[in-house]
Amino acid sequence: MTRTTAARVAGFTFLFYIVVGISSMAGAFRGPAAELATYAQNASAVILALTLFAVTRVEQPVVAALGMIFRLAEGALGSALDLTGITLSQPTLVDATLFAIGSTFFCWLLLRGRMLPRALAWTGVIASVILVVGLPLQLGGLLGAPLTMLMWMPMLAFEVPGGLWLLVKGVPPSRSKRAL
Repeated sequence: MTRTTAARVAGFTFLFYIVVGISSMAGAFRGPAAELATYAQNASAVILALTLFAVTRVEQPVVAALGMIFRLAEGALGSALDLTGITLSQPTLVDATLFAIGSTFFCWLLLRGRMLPRALAWTGVIASVILVVGLPLQLGGLLGAPLTMLMWMPMLAFEVPGGLWLLVKGVPPSRSKRAL
């Protein structure tokens, strides 16, 4: 898979992940459809882990691998929780924290590699860091509503345009290829 194809798949998956996630939170799915939506979100986390790794590994392979590991863990933990039927908020917050850590690594590489517009990539880095700090505070009971919902807004402001950008434009050639 080329980097451009991986970027476009990642862009579509970002948007799909958001639509399913917001629809699930709004209670749009019931019964088997809710289960299917959860599986789709977990599969999306895995697809994002692999495609974002393929896109960003040219910048720093170790950091890209760390991002992939955390996003894979997010998908695996979510799937494990679904299979066991555990629906507690604490495991979900741990899952979200894994998402935030992986997102921080990937957004940093998207910024550093100039793969997205600078302001958009910075939005992703800042949104990810807000979640990396805020989610453990929420888990520890030190942060409550409405801040727990508001801290997700910067991530939404990154993922929707970021997903659209990757879907439509892909990513530029790596800097080493541009220099040739």
